[in-house]
Amino acid sequence: MIADEATLARLMAKAQAGDRSAYNVLLSEAGMWLERYFRRRVPPHHLDDLVQDVLLALHAKRATYDRTRPFLPWLAAIARYRWVDHLRKVYKHESDLLEDNDASVDSDEDVVEARVSLERLFVYLPETQAEVIELVKIEGHSIREVSEMTGQSESLVKVNIHRGLKKLASIIEKAE
Repeated sequence: MIADEATLARLMAKAQAGDRSAYNVLLSEAGMWLERYFRRRVPPHHLDDLVQDVLLALHAKRATYDRTRPFLPWLAAIARYRWVDHLRKVYKHESDLLEDNDASVDSDEDVVEARVSLERLFVYLPETQAEVIELVKIEGHSIREVSEMTGQSESLVKVNIHRGLKKLASIIEKAE
């Protein structure tokens, strides 16, 4: 059973007041909700780790929950930030592999899946924005280098990165 918003909010309020059994039920219910939330966003072998990471964050941030506000948007915000951290970790791992000249020819399944997800998101951006985000944020080129490579001014490169990342964040938030 996955509890509804009102039940989760009551459980969290009781947990904040020190009710251990309510806290255990809350963690169990939140864990099931998070599994559903992440099931379409991450590969299956990352699901448990990401759910546990969010539950640890929920535990650490439980005092910041405002009882007058809905619980699920608060939990979803934590989950979204952890998911983005997870994606950063996957992409950092990918760039480390690219820098390793002795790396094996076999590709890491996680990196490929994350890359496919990024490519799907880039479809929603104008080509100029996707290109500069790729060059600066993923490949690690400087603004000046990208400006020379693309023919855009340095200011325009910065604006395109900012607008593109803002649009990607909006798309991800709407997907929730």
